[in-house]
Amino acid sequence: MSTASEAGQEVRNGVYGSSGQQGRLPTNVDALFCADVFSERVMRQRLPKDVFKQLQRTIQKGEPLDAQLADVVAAAMKDWAVERGATHYTHWFQPLTGLTAEKHDAFIVPDGHGGALSEFTGSALVQGEPDASSFPSGGIRATFEARGYTAWDCTSPVFLAKNAGSVTLCIPTAFVSWTGEALDHKTPLLRSMEAVSTQALRMLRLLGADAGASRVTATCGCEQEYFLVDSALYHKRPDLVACERTLFGAKPPKHQQLEDHYFGSIPTRVMAYMTECERELYRLGVPVKTRHNEVAPGQYEIAPIFETANIASDHQMIVMEVLKKVAKRHGFECLLHEKPFAGVNGSGKHVNWSIATDTGSNLLDPRDETHTNMVFLCTLCAVIRAVDEHGDLLRASVAHASNDHRLGANEAPPAIMSIFLGDMLADIVEQLEAGSPKSTMKGGTLDLGATTLPQIPRHTGDRNRTSPFAFTGNKFEFRAVGSSQAVAWPTTVLNTIVADSLDKMCVELEKAIGKNGGNAAKVQAAVRSVLQGIVKKHKRVIFNGDGYDVAWHKEAAKRGLPNHRESVSALSVLTSKKNVQLFEKFKVLSKVESESRAHIYLEKYVKQLLIEAETAALMVRTLILPAAIRFQTELAEAVAATAAADVDPGETREQLEEYVELVDSLRKALARLEKESGHEGGDVHKHAEQVRDKVRPAMSDLREVVDALEQEIPADLWPLPTYREMLHVK
Repeated sequence: MSTASEAGQEVRNGVYGSSGQQGRLPTNVDALFCADVFSERVMRQRLPKDVFKQLQRTIQKGEPLDAQLADVVAAAMKDWAVERGATHYTHWFQPLTGLTAEKHDAFIVPDGHGGALSEFTGSALVQGEPDASSFPSGGIRATFEARGYTAWDCTSPVFLAKNAGSVTLCIPTAFVSWTGEALDHKTPLLRSMEAVSTQALRMLRLLGADAGASRVTATCGCEQEYFLVDSALYHKRPDLVACERTLFGAKPPKHQQLEDHYFGSIPTRVMAYMTECERELYRLGVPVKTRHNEVAPGQYEIAPIFETANIASDHQMIVMEVLKKVAKRHGFECLLHEKPFAGVNGSGKHVNWSIATDTGSNLLDPRDETHTNMVFLCTLCAVIRAVDEHGDLLRASVAHASNDHRLGANEAPPAIMSIFLGDMLADIVEQLEAGSPKSTMKGGTLDLGATTLPQIPRHTGDRNRTSPFAFTGNKFEFRAVGSSQAVAWPTTVLNTIVADSLDKMCVELEKAIGKNGGNAAKVQAAVRSVLQGIVKKHKRVIFNGDGYDVAWHKEAAKRGLPNHRESVSALSVLTSKKNVQLFEKFKVLSKVESESRAHIYLEKYVKQLLIEAETAALMVRTLILPAAIRFQTELAEAVAATAAADVDPGETREQLEEYVELVDSLRKALARLEKESGHEGGDVHKHAEQVRDKVRPAMSDLREVVDALEQEIPADLWPLPTYREMLHVK
């Protein structure tokens, strides 16, 4: 089976792997794959050999980019793009809004003689200057200080974006302020990749392993869950349009309780949508592999093969954009919100993370005799220490208002950061704690009891979908990431905390064997001693049970594991002395950059919830309350007409009286929400706390009344599409 890094390389070269076998992609797909990417294959064809080799050394080995190459590369890139219809280019970047940004410039420039010519210089390729004043900076820059820079990330493929007949050359870039601080997700991610590479190589040198490796790369594969809603229904829901989640909606009689949607047959209309999405993504070089129905009705998933972390991050942003764009062509709207519908499963984005050498060795591949694999055991223990030591930071990396609807519910991992290892690794960790691992548990085979069925290999441990951070064969799956989230930030945190653990481990090993290593016996003894110490100190973070169980929450508290149940609490740790110093140590974020992110994320939390509150109030005032009053009038008229006919209204009168109380409760709940939403906080943290403690509960109370009214008001008077319609119209 291919390692994470090998799989990504195979796909980029137009080859796929399956059960250890490789072959060419089907002709139609092979011709489509990377068709709109300035790929390695294209560069090899269009660049002078020496320029190609120099650029590849920068891309693959991390060598500094030679500015003299830029003009040659830019000319080849422009010619390739123009041949395919491109008229503009853009520096494509990821500001701290959580989305992507781009400013388009034409290749066409005046020639000074009444004509025009096509021009794209090396300096235009390497550096751009978008206006930075309107992007969130968290106080790094004042509004009037507008200058910012984009810098070409040559390790991420340049691609062509096609929209409404226009073709634009998109150049993935980093985005920084005039003073050099990172204003984006890409810059810290690249810095963190350097940090984990440096420390992992240091570990390999001490262990005398993989001598040919010159770089270690973080790799990612990001599963993406999403909902599809019919466009006609979507546009009748102001909450979906403004907030991408339903602020009101009673649970329908049938939702996911029969578990008949999960992995079910994909509806024809949805299959057409998925197929077009895949073709778009193949064209852009995104190696998507898996598609299926998810748990909730109307919910689906798409997943790619592993890639280098920064490329995976860029591709994940492209996936989200393509999912939304293509949905409109099929009469759908794609919802990436973590919880668009209350009472049914929400959506996550599982980040599958590993690290691999440039020689193709995955450091988290346990191999057959795991207890003898020092590289794997050291990497595993570094991750265990990282999650225990920095669980608060890992939790903060997935903290935002919409993810609060998932974490801790019985559909997603709890907010407590723990590690699931499975039976085999748990057994080896116990052996490490005892002093020296001597055996590796074997999985065996399963006899399915029918001669027509094969005996299948049995894994040494089960999977655990309730764990936020689970080992799944040759990688860790960070399951707490939200579906709408840019993956660069949680991946940056993962890289940084593992780099820190590798650094601490190497310091201890160097004390025992020296910086240049030692003989095999001395190295093995030192490794056993260091790993034993790590396991004894940090084993509290290992939990292989049910993360949903209340008993685990009590046990986690006894173990001293942090439990930040909501985002305001979780985000406060970003400015703690420990975490600020961690980022500074590895030059991932400066103190100012850490503080700015805490401010930006809290400010976004406040804005998002206030938008939801104002939308909810507007919907009640203009849609729901008028409908409620109409039905109240109909009930009153029915009672009056019945009494006028000299018939006792009886239960109809009781219904009217109870209903009037419910409408009165609606008015009171609305007034409370409007009062709480109008409060202006002081500093952003206090405002976030006020929104959390006052506005959110008021929204919840208002929703309870509205959902009760939905069950009472006749369908012809109810002004909104219901869950029954939105979840089941395919």
